[in-house]
Amino acid sequence: MAYRILEKEEIAPSVHRMVVDAPDVAKAAKAGQFIILRINELGERIPLTIADFEKEKGTVTVIFQEMGKTTKQLAKLSAGESLEDFVGPLGTPSDIRKLGTIILVGGGIGVAPLYPQAISYTEAGNRVISVIGARNKDLLILEDEMRKASSELYIATDDGSKGHHGFVTDIMKKILDSGEKVVRVVIIGPPIMMKVGAGVASPYDVEILVSLNSIMVDGTGMCGGCRVTVGGKTRFTCVDGPEFDARKVDFIELMNKLAMYRGEEIIAAEKYEEECRCGLH
Repeated sequence: MAYRILEKEEIAPSVHRMVVDAPDVAKAAKAGQFIILRINELGERIPLTIADFEKEKGTVTVIFQEMGKTTKQLAKLSAGESLEDFVGPLGTPSDIRKLGTIILVGGGIGVAPLYPQAISYTEAGNRVISVIGARNKDLLILEDEMRKASSELYIATDDGSKGHHGFVTDIMKKILDSGEKVVRVVIIGPPIMMKVGAGVASPYDVEILVSLNSIMVDGTGMCGGCRVTVGGKTRFTCVDGPEFDARKVDFIELMNKLAMYRGEEIIAAEKYEEECRCGLH
């Protein structure tokens, strides 16, 4: 079965939004889950978090950044073309219920998986304070969508081109220091950002959750590639997560594992780009 691409657009430099016709996935999808796609029968399987879904229309939206060979290939596809595989929803849904005040913190492409959580937490009756950031204003994504889905929205950019000049964690700390009774903090972004954010929030009496992006192959717990250490125990991101208690995550191990194949990833991406220049793709 082929999965048709209904919409495709570049929403920031090298960041793309893709809407896929996948009724079965859309019907069962919940905030916090992901899919694994394959462009063609010879392609690599890659996990992407579900950024949005519409059960009635049968559509699932993913947002991805061009990084390695497969995401560069994906970026060249257009509306009307199809994907070989689009498997999901995978992973354990986020634990969303009425709790009180929630802070959602998203960095870079991490804002994409935060969006369905903002909608779901708000619909559950929570006060949602969202903090999103990027290196500069051009790389910010889903600003309007997050504002609409949140009670309050704060923006941070590393270069100060929009909002707070600094990091999302600076704003998060100010909110926690303000006396606002926050029940839960959810942080999604690059591993180092989640590690730092967890460290900043740890002294406060608040639950801290992060969504991990470990290396993944099959998404069902069989390959073991997504193993992470949480609370001193081995957990599988694809079935036990992707959301975990941030205070218990071994971020150093996670970052070391993510770097294991960086050399091969660079070679594959460079080879693909050279083939594109030569007209082989």
